[in-house]
Amino acid sequence: MALQGKHTKIERWIHAVPCVVRVEVDAVVPDADPSEPCLEPQTIRFLDELQSKADRGLVNELAKVGDVYVRRSA
Repeated sequence: MALQGKHTKIERWIHAVPCVVRVEVDAVVPDADPSEPCLEPQTIRFLDELQSKADRGLVNELAKVGDVYVRRSA
């Protein structure tokens, strides 16, 4: 069941040891409670996939969907 409300884009950050990724995802501001945008299940799955890729350091794949910041070695 899809959330009812205004569709918008929000920014989310994926944090991992090798990199950090900034992505823009779809969200819904529910009619019933407009205090905060909500993520739909498919968006949460997408973010989980990105987290897995970030954990594995797949920078080239992540760069296709967002801004990637690679951590430098000390």
